Amino acid sequence: MAEQFKICSCNRSMPLNAESGQKLAAVLDAQMLSVSTQLCSRDMQSFVQAAGGGDTVIIGCTQERPLFNELAQENNAYAPLRFVDLKSLAGRDGQARPVLPKMAALLADAALPAADSVPSVSYVSRGSVLIIGMADVALRWADALQDQLQVQVLITGGGAESTLPAERSYPVLSGSEVAARGWLGAFQVEWKQSNPIDLDVCVRCNACIHACPEQAIDLLYQVNTEKCRTHGDCVAACGEVRAIDFNRTVMARNAECDLVFDLSETALVSRHQPPYGYFYAAPHDPQAQSDAALRLVQMTGEFEKPKYFRYKEKLCAHGRNGKTGCTACVDICSAQAISSEGSRISVEPHLCAGCGACTTVCPSGAISYAYPDAPHTALRLKTMLQTYAKAGGRHPGILFHGNEQGAHLLTQLSRLAGAGMAQSGVPANMLPVALHHAASAGIELWLAAIAYGAASVAVLVTRSDAPPYVAALKHQLSIAQLILSGLGYAGRHLHLIEANSPAELGAALSNVSRGDVPAQAATFNAFAEKRSTMEFAIDHLYRHAPLKNDLIELPPASPFGALKVDTDACSLCMACTGACPTSALLSTPDRPQLRFIEKNCVQCGLCATTCPENAIALHPRLNLADSARQAATLSETQPFECIRCQKPIGTLKMVEGMLAKLSGHGAFAGNLDRLRMCGDCRVIDMMESKSRQSVTELQRTP
Repeated sequence: MAEQFKICSCNRSMPLNAESGQKLAAVLDAQMLSVSTQLCSRDMQSFVQAAGGGDTVIIGCTQERPLFNELAQENNAYAPLRFVDLKSLAGRDGQARPVLPKMAALLADAALPAADSVPSVSYVSRGSVLIIGMADVALRWADALQDQLQVQVLITGGGAESTLPAERSYPVLSGSEVAARGWLGAFQVEWKQSNPIDLDVCVRCNACIHACPEQAIDLLYQVNTEKCRTHGDCVAACGEVRAIDFNRTVMARNAECDLVFDLSETALVSRHQPPYGYFYAAPHDPQAQSDAALRLVQMTGEFEKPKYFRYKEKLCAHGRNGKTGCTACVDICSAQAISSEGSRISVEPHLCAGCGACTTVCPSGAISYAYPDAPHTALRLKTMLQTYAKAGGRHPGILFHGNEQGAHLLTQLSRLAGAGMAQSGVPANMLPVALHHAASAGIELWLAAIAYGAASVAVLVTRSDAPPYVAALKHQLSIAQLILSGLGYAGRHLHLIEANSPAELGAALSNVSRGDVPAQAATFNAFAEKRSTMEFAIDHLYRHAPLKNDLIELPPASPFGALKVDTDACSLCMACTGACPTSALLSTPDRPQLRFIEKNCVQCGLCATTCPENAIALHPRLNLADSARQAATLSETQPFECIRCQKPIGTLKMVEGMLAKLSGHGAFAGNLDRLRMCGDCRVIDMMESKSRQSVTELQRTP
């Protein structure tokens, strides 16, 4: 399907006219590209006509997106519409530098086919909400929300002025030590009820209040245990209702609900990314409470979100044979959606928030990002960089950012620059690439961008990003920079930008430096397999590298490396080969030899954890020599043959070790030669010895 490009100079505030439109059309090979001055008003008929043609219409404006959608609907024009914010992202950068190449790159990106659809994760909420907190604030919100939601209240305390509602409009419970788990439509909340009065049974008749001589019972119908002398008058007054029981042990209670409105002093769910359907607001923050309540009332019905990840267990280096290796994804997940299940991980899709940090730190590519996947993002990078170069742009940079906070900061900065209220906006050579989350693009895409011709790659994070994500991005960026520097590419290519305001972002962008790029831009397509994409990117960078350096030392927790084996300690038991998930360690069937293919190693550490002699150590590095693709011998020893049949039964070291450990064992005392035999010969020797003993006993019989 062809595309129609409808772009606008926004009342001549952007450097767009008929001439620049012709240049853009030539760069984009576009047959239908027109430039308007007021597409949203005087020239809107041009848009209506284009939208009625059936071809995809790409509109260089996002400000008036609602208007264009409404116009298309009113005129029964159902052509696919796509929007790109040329004014904010490419209209001007505050320094009057050429922006046509950037516009071309952004339009080419918008014209790409949409990413493949991904499976969805479903939630069903019937609107039942459990409000948790001190009585005064929790009951106030219960009264406000009871007409929109099915309300339950769990009060965790209250002051002398607090009272239960006059009408029993919704259940009110009490307790402490509250814990919540689950997600939208499937929450389970547990707590302990220790107060003598069970609010679930109490009829609020006030008989206990009148009977209590210490006035230890308030209108929340809870006993103040510091005042109470447990004389039992209240129990007698309660009578057959039996709501009061001082002999009751602490009782575990629980409730199921679709939503949780947490008004506790400290959030029950303290993780950076809480589950969908959980809303926290401090009891002394009425604005946060109102914001949460507005969102709560919209959370009834059926909801869907993408399943952000793919998991291939056979590539996972998490565990083998009861031993744990790589835990990078488990450690970094701020939603606690990833857990260990023996030799594999388990990802709860209902908890996953789609940050993608797990895929960035995964060394093997066992868990990969799907929304969109790496091949689609790489296609965007290649298309934008090729188009930018075709339009005459120089020294392009890539700016990865999240499509919420990051995009908001970019738009703010650009508008301030356009109004002359900021020294500079987004640089004309910096191509923004919006992602669902900035942490979802990792080292394979950063290096691919450099291979495609980007002189710099920056990743924008804000205060909304979890600190572990920021730390992981710093580490991964440092690995990528070490690789580039090790290959002789001068300058700093990779940058992490931490900004929370337009001023901070503008200052950081102005300080983004650029580095050398390959003499020839790469043309390869990325793969779904992370390691394959990294290999293609690094091979291209190595092929055109100013410095043909075969060995580049890397920091710990890098995805590449070798192994160091203490040959004196290694018994060649081969436990490590069975634990290796990537076939980097190999045994030789006809001789005791441990072999290693460095290219396959992901530095998961399972071999070192499994080794009973602690003879293996990790050595993070990038080996670009041909030898890294070939099996190298790490340890070998002399084979040991059975002393009876001469069949190989192990290694000399292994047998010597057994002799040392089992020489005092009763089964082998006086028969150490059996340890030098194979299993079959050992049985034969035992039977022959038994026969000889029986014959001797018969000869001695009178």
